[in-house]
Amino acid sequence: MDYSALLAELAAEVRPLLGQGRVADYIPLLARADPSRFGLAMADLEGGLCGTGDDQESFSIQSISKVFALALTLPHLGEPLWRRVGKEPSGNPFNSLVQLEYERGLPRNPFINAGALVVTDALLSLTGDACGTVLAFLRAQAGPGQVAVDEDIAESEWQHRDRNAALAHFMKSFGNLHNPVDEVLRHYFRQCAIRMNCRQLARAGLFLANHGLCPDGRRLLTRSQAKQINAIMLTCGTYDAAGEFAYRVGLPCKSGVGGGILAIIPNRMALATWSPGLDAQGNSLAGLAVLDHFTTRTGLSIF
Repeated sequence: MDYSALLAELAAEVRPLLGQGRVADYIPLLARADPSRFGLAMADLEGGLCGTGDDQESFSIQSISKVFALALTLPHLGEPLWRRVGKEPSGNPFNSLVQLEYERGLPRNPFINAGALVVTDALLSLTGDACGTVLAFLRAQAGPGQVAVDEDIAESEWQHRDRNAALAHFMKSFGNLHNPVDEVLRHYFRQCAIRMNCRQLARAGLFLANHGLCPDGRRLLTRSQAKQINAIMLTCGTYDAAGEFAYRVGLPCKSGVGGGILAIIPNRMALATWSPGLDAQGNSLAGLAVLDHFTTRTGLSIF
């Protein structure tokens, strides 16, 4: 199949959605994003790489970084990690305090903010530099081009940290955060502020399509651990719209409020799309639509 031509066709199909939705406005610098921008890229296990639209324009990956932090932490801690963070969908907004309170400081899954803070805390304890570890991995796997922290976005998130700080302090009170709260938050915000383009993001996600084996030959995860992360992406990776994504796309996905989505087709490829216009759940409108069209046209889904 000529994936380059297909991606261009799919981009044309979702063009009417561009400019719709709302950009993330709780982080002032993200609110400046142009909702009419759109990029789509595919990287496969045979070394193929193609894209269309703004696929080589970098953007803040935000919560997509949670996938990589988890993948870098799980091999070291294994099953004990799941005693600090759960594996179930939350059914609540990604920054909700309510569920965390009645579950006594145990986040429902690693892709809501509370769970990601626990993972960042664990990675910080393991390495001494959680963000630096994620950044080094992405630079090694992403291929050509710059991968860097947008320090202005990281600082903007720090200045508007109140809700995440509340989550962190609450978990600290239950003993589920081991490092100083401000240190964990700094690493978490800088990790979310990493900028990549769609081609780089698709390449960096290939290890999840290849059962934990990276394109450079490094084994990051066991087959079982790769399966676990893909499963949690399917059930928890798109905030409280995981059911909609499973129904329409049928792939493990992780979205970010910067407008990016990483999707995994096991044994085949990784897809990355970016468009800043978001739906009410915080997922890219055009991104969801183009992944829906892709799996419908190709028949490539896990179902």
